[in-house]
Amino acid sequence: MSVQSIWQQFYQNVVETKWQEWVSTLAQVLSVWYAKKNKIWVYPTGIIGVLLAAYVYYFMASPPLYADGLLNVYYFVMSVYGWYAWNQKSNHVHTYPISWCNKKEIRMGILLFIMGWLILFILLSKITDSNTPILDALVSASAVTSMWWMAKRKIENWIAWIFSNLVAIPLNFYKGFMLFTLMYILFLLLAVSGYQEWKKQIKPMQVK
Repeated sequence: MSVQSIWQQFYQNVVETKWQEWVSTLAQVLSVWYAKKNKIWVYPTGIIGVLLAAYVYYFMASPPLYADGLLNVYYFVMSVYGWYAWNQKSNHVHTYPISWCNKKEIRMGILLFIMGWLILFILLSKITDSNTPILDALVSASAVTSMWWMAKRKIENWIAWIFSNLVAIPLNFYKGFMLFTLMYILFLLLAVSGYQEWKKQIKPMQVK
């Protein structure tokens, strides 16, 4: 595929992009920006974005991106939990301050990823018409771990997001979601920046 044909495909898909994808993209970009800044607005903006994204993946993709659609439902549930968790304080101190995962949390995160990928891959291969079961399951499984770590303000959530975005970029491009492709490229850059920023923020917290 030539550069010109890629550009033409990109331009045509952007022109044909529906309002649901535009609003979802804007809301999700804002959500990741707030996450990078460690602001609780990550969750209300994220909820708007993921609900619309679930609609796009289920009802506007052909064939539907089942795992990504289901993943956004999971995002919604974890966003509600994360919103609640980030609001909890004891003596004006966050219940979940920024921190690194302990060994148990690392093992749990890796187990969630492996089990999530196996289950999703089998389901996508056996009972759906998905033509990208491996990548679809990879994006979803890594994001499951990311959201769990993020709700507990673990720095490793950014590493999991980086991996998830690296897979999501070519997947969305292949499916023709050019706006979502650009969104995931931006997410990748924000995830790298967020990882660096959270590492800086944890140092003064640990001194205290």
